[in-house]
Amino acid sequence: MANAVTRVVLRCEDAQETNNLDLSECQLMQVPDAVYHLMRHTELKRCNLSGNVITKIPPKFAVKFSLITELNLSHNQMSKLPEELAELQALERLDISHNTFIALPPVTCRIPQLKRLLANNNSIIDIDVERLRHAPALEFIDLQANPLTARMHDLLGTLTRIKIELSPRQVEEWEDLTI
Repeated sequence: MANAVTRVVLRCEDAQETNNLDLSECQLMQVPDAVYHLMRHTELKRCNLSGNVITKIPPKFAVKFSLITELNLSHNQMSKLPEELAELQALERLDISHNTFIALPPVTCRIPQLKRLLANNNSIIDIDVERLRHAPALEFIDLQANPLTARMHDLLGTLTRIKIELSPRQVEEWEDLTI
């Protein structure tokens, strides 16, 4: 346990120099309050929380780290994001891949500068395509390895402004007329 705490503190100290907080692979279940305290005088640009067991990001995250441009939340156990992430005015790249999302979090469509969204390898079956269509800056979204329905594939195909990566659509059994 002490090692994990020391690692987090050392990485926070590094971030004070680099403005890049890397808390990946720290066995975190959440962002420790100490992190907000240690980083209070640092203008964080990037934050990597990948490879932990985080289930949720607290609303204050967006308030404390309001200037970040990249946020990596991949390889965690998240199924939702706080609405407050829409307040991240500078966030351009968000990675929520390899989590447990079953729907694309609505807030992702309201982050003003978000250009790249990685949401591959989740359990996403539902996407509000209209909301996606009105995302202010979104240019690219990776939705590979999600169990999207045929209808969802077709709807996503109507989005012309956003480049969308999808896994090849699985033909449903009832569609396979060779049986």
